[in-house]
Amino acid sequence: MRQFTRPGTFVQSHTFCKAFNHNFFLCRIRVGRSIAGFGLSPGITKEQRLDVENLMKNAFQKLADDLSGSYFPLTGMDEAVRQKLVDDHFLFMSGDKNLIAAGMERDWPEGRGIYHNDAKTFLVWVNEEDQLRIISMEEGRLNVFNLNERLGHHLGMYFFRR
Repeated sequence: MRQFTRPGTFVQSHTFCKAFNHNFFLCRIRVGRSIAGFGLSPGITKEQRLDVENLMKNAFQKLADDLSGSYFPLTGMDEAVRQKLVDDHFLFMSGDKNLIAAGMERDWPEGRGIYHNDAKTFLVWVNEEDQLRIISMEEGRLNVFNLNERLGHHLGMYFFRR
């Protein structure tokens, strides 16, 4: 896994590219973000976590064009939906010993969920390790630079406007 730093857009991103064979690739570039005014994991309270989720559900409803999609809260998630998200390798799971030891899985699964656009190329995990884990992904032959630029564009367009 390589780490990239891009001043001015985001602090740190993680790029994951996996070659399944010589012709098929999957690449994910992800960034973790925190929201001002809310406690950081593991110090976030249950109420703050629910407030972050509600804030993001409202924000997701405003996403348009290539970012429009659906939010799936973990609490009360239908088993068929859960299995589809697992099969698509989108869903994060509980049970990580390090997260449990750090107190980051308190009140599981309340206040947590996942958003993805209709094309499944843009995902946001809510209240996993970070308050927001924003992911841009692409399948097939790809240009990592373009994938990173797309993520930076979406971050600046929707998540960091003042």
